[in-house]
Amino acid sequence: MKSLILIGPPGAGKGTQSKVLCEKYGIVQIATGDILRANVKENTALGIEAKGYMDKGQLVPDKLVVDMVVGRLGQDDCKQGFILDGFPRNVGQAEALEGVLNDCNRKIDAAIGIVVESKDLVDRLTGRRVCRGCGASFHVSYNPPKAEGVCDLCSGELYQRDDDTSSTIESRLEVYERETRPVIDFYIEKGLYSPVEGVGTMETITKEIVKAIG
Repeated sequence: MKSLILIGPPGAGKGTQSKVLCEKYGIVQIATGDILRANVKENTALGIEAKGYMDKGQLVPDKLVVDMVVGRLGQDDCKQGFILDGFPRNVGQAEALEGVLNDCNRKIDAAIGIVVESKDLVDRLTGRRVCRGCGASFHVSYNPPKAEGVCDLCSGELYQRDDDTSSTIESRLEVYERETRPVIDFYIEKGLYSPVEGVGTMETITKEIVKAIG
């Protein structure tokens, strides 16, 4: 059983590597964005509360996000392990996660940091295209679809996310530096953090992550 965290700035490739690692270890990917959207779509109590903040353009409070993640971790498919992608986003969430796992005699096995320079992140994010149907991710230069604007997997429409435009990327990176980078120090102190260079082929980066996990 593996319980892992992938840490890295927007565009570092956490989502891509999470999917590969889930197949390798037979565990599930837990992405906070997916959990949030699922709760809103299903009109759960947490989803309704979160939507109230989102509709006002406000950030969903940490407590709500933590409660959603805790609920997801309690599902049967997480018993064999999981990869947290995009969580914890700050030290408060990291501390809350540790408390929840301690209560059920579980722990994080490794926190892997995917390290990428800012200039490379900007290039990756502005070129990223996402499928409206299945959520698959492509890149206009590095991983283009076979047909422009069409998903290879489900033939859905590909689009550029609002937060992948150059005008918003700088702000997203500033938020990461201010709020999420301290999470690295949190896991360094726990002896769980290992950095991995996030530039190269997907296969090469995966091998380095697997080596870091041990």
